[in-house]
Amino acid sequence: MTKKMLFLFVLLIVACPVFAQTSGGAAAAAGGQWWISIGAGIGMAIGSGLCALGQGKAIAGACEGMARNPGVAPAIRAAMILGLVFIESLALYVMVIIFLKVG
Repeated sequence: MTKKMLFLFVLLIVACPVFAQTSGGAAAAAGGQWWISIGAGIGMAIGSGLCALGQGKAIAGACEGMARNPGVAPAIRAAMILGLVFIESLALYVMVIIFLKVG
């Protein structure tokens, strides 16, 4: 426990200069903002792809559950739709954050 706390303390001390940097440094003056658009595109691709995989897995699980027990189909359908809403909101949040960072 002590070694772990010491490691975290040393890591915090080493990381302090990172948090002390100003937001508009020399990289912004030299035109070093090209990577934001590339990172935003990669982030949206990863976010959308994983959301699609999650939605497919949720729908497959709901269909399997409704096939096994048709009596609870309305409850499973309602839970599935709520889950899909939460999964899709993740993709929309990623898109909003990207528009804020790039725009």
